[in-house]
Amino acid sequence: MDMSDEKARLRTALRARRDAMVAGLDSAAQLFAFRVPPAPLRELIEGASCIAGYRAQGSEADPDALLAFAVDAGKTIALPYVERRSVPMRFLKWTPGDPLVPGQWGLEQPNIATAPEVAPDLFLAPLLGFDRRLHRLGQGAGYYDRAFARYPDAVRIGIAWHVQEVDFVPDDPWDVPLHAVLTEREWIG
Repeated sequence: MDMSDEKARLRTALRARRDAMVAGLDSAAQLFAFRVPPAPLRELIEGASCIAGYRAQGSEADPDALLAFAVDAGKTIALPYVERRSVPMRFLKWTPGDPLVPGQWGLEQPNIATAPEVAPDLFLAPLLGFDRRLHRLGQGAGYYDRAFARYPDAVRIGIAWHVQEVDFVPDDPWDVPLHAVLTEREWIG
């Protein structure tokens, strides 16, 4: 089995595992899971100027409470803006309550016509899987790896449910590892 087949198989298994776990949680439990950032993440947020987050889709771990903490700390928030696969993802300034528009793959994103592009120095990134080496398995389009390469000095934190951990994430030379992962159970970094 080649690496792309192995990653595809792992993505399918991890989506099912994540979906099954989240199906057993009510919406309050999902939001409460990431309500209070652990001390290492609080320090990173306090030291950052622009934090890139995301709007959770489906069973993804929801970073809304972490972004609210960052807003309360006076930080600029950015959300990804995806045009198409051949165009690198950009990060547009967003304040909770600002309208979002539908984007590729059902993403909720800021309006490119009204939201300025910003440069994140801290990423709160979604993922499908991770390992203790802090390698991340995403959706497979490479958007975050390209963004991480574009902002090499930014701190990269994966936000995930504990069931998304695997023993080993197969990695290609272009895959950029994370600095830490936050699950509802622990800080791994």
